[in-house]
Formats: sequence, structure tokens, C-alpha cells
Amino acid sequence: MDYKFREIEKKWQDHWAEIKAYKVSNISEKPKCYVLDMFPYPSGAGLHVGHPLGYISSDIYSRYKRLKGFNVLHPMGYDAFGLPAEQYAIEHGIHPEISTENNINNFRAQLDKIGFSYDWDREVNTSKPEYYKWTQWIFLQLFNSWFNRSAKKAEPIATLVKIFETEGSTTINIFTAQQWIAFSEKEQQTILMNFRLAYCGIGEVNWCEALGTVLANDEVVNGVSERGGHPVVKKKLRQWYLRITEYADRLLEGLQTVDFSDAMKEMQTNWIGKSIGAEIQFEISNSKFRMTVYTTRPDTIFGVDFMVIAPELDWIHEVVSTEQKQAVEEYLIYVKSRSDRERQAEKKISGVFTGAYAVNPFDGREIPIWISEYVLAGYGTGAIMAVPCGDERDFKFANHFGIPITNILGDAFNGTEPNATKDAILTNSDFLNGMVLRDAIKVVVNKLEEMGIGTRKTNFRMRDAAFSRQRYWGEPFPITWQDGVAFPLGETELPLTLPKVESYSPGPEGEGPLANIPEWVAKELETNTMPGYAGSSWYFLRYMDPHNTDAFASRQATDYWNQVDLYIGGTEHAVGHLLYSRMWTKAMYDLGFIGFDEPFKKLLNQGMITGESAFANLIGVTFAKNLKVEFTEEDEKNYLEIKDKYTIIRGKYISSDLVEFLKTAYYKIDNEVEAAHMETRGKILSYLLEGLDADIKLSNLVGKIEMSPFPMTFVNYKIRVPIEYVNSKNELDYERLKLEIRQFINSDFLSQSGNFICSREIEKMSKSKLNVVNPNDIIEKYGADTFRMYEMFLGPVDQSKPWDTKGIEGVHRFLKKLWRLFYDDVKGKVWNDGKATQDELKILHRTIKKIEEDTERFSFNTAVSAFMVCVNDLADSKCNKKEILEQVLILLTPYAPHISEELWAALGNIGLVIDATFPKFEAKYVTESSKEYPISINGKVRANITISLDAEQAAVEQIVLANETVQKWLEGKAPKKIIFVKNRMINIVP
Repeated sequence: MDYKFREIEKKWQDHWAEIKAYKVSNISEKPKCYVLDMFPYPSGAGLHVGHPLGYISSDIYSRYKRLKGFNVLHPMGYDAFGLPAEQYAIEHGIHPEISTENNINNFRAQLDKIGFSYDWDREVNTSKPEYYKWTQWIFLQLFNSWFNRSAKKAEPIATLVKIFETEGSTTINIFTAQQWIAFSEKEQQTILMNFRLAYCGIGEVNWCEALGTVLANDEVVNGVSERGGHPVVKKKLRQWYLRITEYADRLLEGLQTVDFSDAMKEMQTNWIGKSIGAEIQFEISNSKFRMTVYTTRPDTIFGVDFMVIAPELDWIHEVVSTEQKQAVEEYLIYVKSRSDRERQAEKKISGVFTGAYAVNPFDGREIPIWISEYVLAGYGTGAIMAVPCGDERDFKFANHFGIPITNILGDAFNGTEPNATKDAILTNSDFLNGMVLRDAIKVVVNKLEEMGIGTRKTNFRMRDAAFSRQRYWGEPFPITWQDGVAFPLGETELPLTLPKVESYSPGPEGEGPLANIPEWVAKELETNTMPGYAGSSWYFLRYMDPHNTDAFASRQATDYWNQVDLYIGGTEHAVGHLLYSRMWTKAMYDLGFIGFDEPFKKLLNQGMITGESAFANLIGVTFAKNLKVEFTEEDEKNYLEIKDKYTIIRGKYISSDLVEFLKTAYYKIDNEVEAAHMETRGKILSYLLEGLDADIKLSNLVGKIEMSPFPMTFVNYKIRVPIEYVNSKNELDYERLKLEIRQFINSDFLSQSGNFICSREIEKMSKSKLNVVNPNDIIEKYGADTFRMYEMFLGPVDQSKPWDTKGIEGVHRFLKKLWRLFYDDVKGKVWNDGKATQDELKILHRTIKKIEEDTERFSFNTAVSAFMVCVNDLADSKCNKKEILEQVLILLTPYAPHISEELWAALGNIGLVIDATFPKFEAKYVTESSKEYPISINGKVRANITISLDAEQAAVEQIVLANETVQKWLEGKAPKKIIFVKNRMINIVP
């Protein structure tokens, strides 16, 4: 009986769906276990083999915990709102609601083929009104809350109003209680907006005109959008924000309570960027304006040689000198197109002098004020005091612009490199001379506070999170604007659903597309929509109670499931998504909606599966732009402009085995026979252009080539070809390629042997690199169980590794070998009810221990290896006993559920294998009770005898002397001595 994996897998997938085998209840006496994947954005490209790595890992762990007696919540859904979905819809001329639904159906079909144990009754889709109603509801809770710094928690905004009514305010917009009561509603709401956890303000954003939206810093690369490569500029727009900065300390503290990797904790810690220092006010010469600087090193106040301010600061124009005005304006234009990330990563030093000077408050020294892109307005006050002798970036800046450097570190500064020490003795520092730098920090801060020009200050690098997009496909804000004041909709008015639109073009003045809808504008509704991360910041809560129409989830459900026990996803979400989810959870905990303030107990970051990209060599010739080459109207397909320097005439695709030959022939120059080589070049040129239909007049080119070779340049481009057209021998099926891919329809492919050879490179697997492998193809050829186990077998789940189908055959053979323990190709059924031997029990329990340990520590690759060892050992032992095989199937079912289910049923078991109990390891079966000793006679090993580990000297001598081989070598004589070293060796002296 053959292993018919296609029939088996479809049979059990249909059966699991029919009986809802993975449906889970919120009420159970079992301990709970919540296992969650970072849910996917359903792209039109569907899944490639890199995507399921984390999903298979979580599925293995979920099935394992169910076998261990847990009530396991393992859901799946779709992060369906956001910019990628809208761009896909625009590019394909389809409404995002329709394209998203189509993409989801495709994803679901692919996921089902892999055999995941998802409770599909809990599926969520962030773009469905029944889901985003609660996203809008949570937003309203944030809008109607403020962070009480005294209590260190969020509270309803009503408690703040009560404080204002009785005590007034001594912080922001200082006023008395009587003044508060006398304020108009607009004045009161304007003040409250300064406190709300979700608030609106004017902010400088990364504006992409082509995409019609604001982009996050990590969506901008080298001044253009990461998606599409469109220009991005800085622009001030009305934006919604989340006051995540109020939670900075608690976000840091919470990292000590969760099981994240050290690398992940460090990433989040650095992003939050807590620092303790002082804010200092500096007067500016010939100006009434004062600049405020935040510094963590007030002890270096006398080493300040220049100030650097962020280009975005509004007050620049108030202090810039007439002489420097043009230079400053030109520099600001340059910086405007740069993202914060690029500015921080930039190694090139840039800046401009403002012509203004700050005044050191202690010695009156004038300090030049510069502008540079490496200072960001979002950190501190957007201004720094530069101490070149103690800071590397300041040191390089000073050297680059010729700014004199003051040495306040004495011998600790050698003049050639800065020293950031806090242990040097201060010099050239007035009243601080002779003090150790770290001791001077407190002294300086105290002095600043006495003078009324400084104060102690804790700062964070993290900024409040931008929470709006000028796009259509997102959650509408449940906000109306009346006379410039934002008012929340009532909860009974939710969900505020997206209206149908025909155009996604931006509204006036950079507003979102909703601003183009008269009915929407007439109701004075907010025209921005929420960003993609809105729905993903709380989705794990909705899975707990997805059909609740009265709440985002009942308190009973959230109390039962509590934190996610295991969260699996990529490191690309290390900062944004994880921080936002943690902040939303803490806010909802503060407001009493849930009973825990960290969403994820343990985080496992999956590695990346890379792909092999295939390249064909495109050989051609370039000519200088000024060469006159005449083309007919239809010839434009035969050349393309590269920047503005060259015209490339299309060449031919050359097999790798021809590339070096052509390169050598073209470039080999011998001065004595240059004319001959010119002729060779001409022949190569003709060869490359041969067969083109273009009516290219080469007469002008020939003269140029004969006069000088320099205007003509040989080129070799590596052009990507879809990996599925290249076999394991790197041979390209170019005939099929030309038939199926429009880009190559008229292309010529040349080779020496007739087999066109491509080159390969390892890269990130992505559709754009033409190196994706569709899991459907692998499953069709080898089956889902093979695919699941091979993904795990590739390497540790948290490390990146290349996809290589060469090894998949071995995993498939393993499953066939397992099958043959139950069925013989000729005899059919071969299992039996015989009693297991000690050796067979040893194989089983050794495997139980290994699989349990490896699964608990997510070492799935070594677990797959252990299964292979187990099946090999059982096959070698000719073990076909149900007592053993039945337990092996239970161990295997998290990894290969379909074959396990089929064989479990074949053994006559009632019910599903997923409902069995994980085998209990018994150490007695793997504890060694005997040992095979080498028996040496006169120093040479003559025999091997297995003896009990408990045997003593007398018993050992009796056993050894009774052995026929030993007697033969002793020739009937009694030995002089028998040396027995327990657990090691036996030596006989005749």
C-alpha cells in the first residue's frame, strides 16, 4: 500500500474542517495556552515559502501543548487596512475592499493546504466594520483619557476637568479654577487637547505627493518612499498622535517582566532612549531670544565650542544674520527632503553657520550657532551644545569646519581623538577646575537652578506616535470638527463606516481622499484615516471573544486567556508594532478594561528564509550620448536611456559559459594590431545586434569606431529571471520563458552547448526579486507534511537560512520510511500487537525525551532529526509493534499531522490523534543496565562481552572465563591475573 499523501492530506483537512476539530472554548478546566502569530497583510502575491516558517512553528507548539493537556487558543486573521492594500488596489484598478477580499481568499486557501490547527471561527479582518467599530471605540477611550503623572497611569479626562474646576492648572496654560470655569468651551477643549492620550496637533511630516500620504520615518529611504521610490518632502499638516511618551518609563520597566530576547529588549530600550540631564537656557548676542539646550553632560559646559540646532526649528529665522541668510536657506532646502533615519545614519558631515552667537552663562564666551542635519528637532529641544574634546561627532564637525577646540580634559585629551570619559580632572573650567567630571554634573545643575537658567530633566528619544494617514483605506476617525474643535462621536454611532469612493486622489491642501466627498465634509467629519497599526495594536484581544457585539471582548474572556503565552513574528516589527501594542495594553489596563498590562509573555522572533535568485547575462554595447544613432518609430523597444549619459542598444542574453569568452575577445587590445582588434570588435558588435528587426543605421557608428574605440563600451548586465524557470543544474527553460513572460518574448538566448546556464545569488525572498517559491507547488509535489517538516529541518527557527529544495527529498523519504513501518508495498498491513522489547522501548523513550525537550525550547530542526533517527532505529530493529508505533505517531502529530492522523485511525483508534495524551517519558527504559566490555589478552582485544553494570569482580571473572573465545586464547591455562576496571575494560594476564 503506497503512501498517497495527496489523498490523505485532503481527506483529513476536509474532516478537520467539517467537525471543527480545532474549535476552542473560553470555558475549560484545562490550563490555558495562547499561541499567536503576527497576523499577515494579505498581499496579492500570496504566500511564499518564507512566510509559513513562523506559522508552522506556532502550529507545532500549539498541537504539542494540546497533547500536553492544555486548552489552546491558536487563531488567525488579517491585517487588511493600510497603505500596501490601497496601493495594490490603485495599481490594479480595483477597489481595495474587493482586492483585499480576493487576497484573503487566496491566503486562506494556501494556509488550509498546510494543515494548520487554527480555530477559524475566531478569524478577524481589521477592515470589516464589525472589527474596526472596536478600533474606533478604543480610540475614543484614548481620546477621552489623560495620563496622570502623579498616579503614573491613564485616567478619564473627566478627572482632569474636575481638577481644573477645583484647583486650576500650574503646568500647561497656567490658570485658576475660576478662570477655567469662565473659559469658553473652545478654550477649554483646546487646553484639554494638550493632555489627551490621543490628540491632534500640527506636525512636520514626511509627505509623499505621489502616494498622497504621510510616511513614517522607516518608510522613507534616501529621500524617496520605500514603496515606489517617490520623492518625499517635509510638510506641516494637522495630524493625530498617541501620547506614547507618557508611557516611556513603564514601557522600559515592563521589559523586565517579559521573556523577550536580549537583542529585542535592547532594540526597544534604545528606541525609547531614556537619558537624564539638564535643560540650560543660553542668551543669544544682540537678540532678546533665548535658546534652550538639553544635555546629559552639564559638567562639560566650559568645553562648549559651538552650538548645533536642528534645521526644523521655527526660531532659526529670528537669529540668522543677513550675511548667512542665503546659505541657511539653501541648506534648509537640502535637508527638507531627508528622513530622520537618513540624517542620523549619514556619515558625510554637513552644516551651515547661522551668523549668530550664544553666550556661555558662566564665562560670557560667545559660542557660534550652527545648523546641521544630524540634530533632530524631535529629540530634546532640537539644540545641542557641542563639546569636541569629549564627543566624536562634535570633534569631526569641528575639524571639518575649522572650529577651534577647547581642552577641558587635560592629559585625557590628546588633540587627535575625543574622550567621552567622566573620570578625567577638569581644566580650563573656571570654578570646576580640579574636579572629576562625574562629580561636577551635580554642581553645575545646582548652580544653573540657583541662577534660574537651568533645571534637571529626564528626556526620551522616542516621540509621540503619528496616528493618521491622508489615505482612504483605513479606519475613519470617530471625530467631528465644530469651529476648530474636535468632538467625539457617541458610542452608539459606531462604527463610522468608510464611504464608497471612485477616486483615491488626495483632498485639498494635502488632506485625505475623504475630503473629496461632499456628504462627508458636510458632516464635518475627520478626513484623515487611522494608520495600518491601529487594528494590529489590539487584535490579540479580539481573538479572545471575536463575535461579541457589546464589547471588544468580555472581561471573562480576557481574564481567562490573559497574556499571549507565545508570540511569533519577524524582527521587522520589533519597535513599531510591539511598542504600540504594549502602550495600548497598558492604557486599557489603566482604564480597567483588562487585567494585565503587558500583551505578550514570550516573544519568539523567527528568522528569514532567503531565496536563490537567478540571473541571465545581458550582453550589449553602449555608445556615448552624442553619437547620432537613427531609430525608426518602432525601434524604441530596442534601447533605453540610462541616466542621461548613455544610449544602450539592446544586446542578447548570453549563457554564463559564453560571458568570459566574449569579454576576453572584446577587451583584449594589442597596440601592434589594433586595427585587427577593431575588426574583432566590429564583428562582436554585429553578432550582438544580429537578428534585431530594428532598422538601425550603423554607418555613422562604424566611422566613430574606426577612429577611436572609446565612445563604445562593452556592457554586461545581470538580469533577473523567475527562479521557477531554472532547474537544479542552473539551466534556463528559455523557450517557456519567452512564451509566458512578456518581457522576454522577443529576446535572443545564446549558449555554446545549447543549455543556457544562469548564475545564482542568495537574497531576501520577495516577489520583486523573482525568487519566490510558492508553497502550493511544493505541497503538490511532496505533500504538506513534508513541507512542514522540511521548513523546520532547514535550521533553527530564529535564524535566517536559504531555501534549497535539494534537501526536501530526504524528508519525503523519511515519511515514506515511516509509512513502511505500518504498510509493506507487497504485504500490505505489517503492524502487530506483539510485546515491545527492552531495545524497542529504549528507542521510544529516548525519542520521547528528545522531542519533548526540543519542542519546549523551539529547537524544531533537531526534533526533526530525532524523528529520523527514531524511524531508522525502528526499521533496523524490524519493529512493527502497535505498542511502539502508536506512541511515535502522537509524538509526530504536531510536526506531520496528516500522516499521523491517517496511521492513527488505521491502528483502530477512536477519535483524533490530536486528542491523545503526549507520551510520558520513563527514565528506566533508557538507563543502561549493562555494558559491552572489550576483553584484552596480553594487551590485545580478543573478544567483546556484555556484562551487567552491577557485576562485581568475582562474577566478572566467572563470565569471562566461561567465554569460548577467551578459553581458546588461554589454551586451557588459568590466567595469572584478571584486571577489571568497572565501566571501562577487562584485561587478562595469562
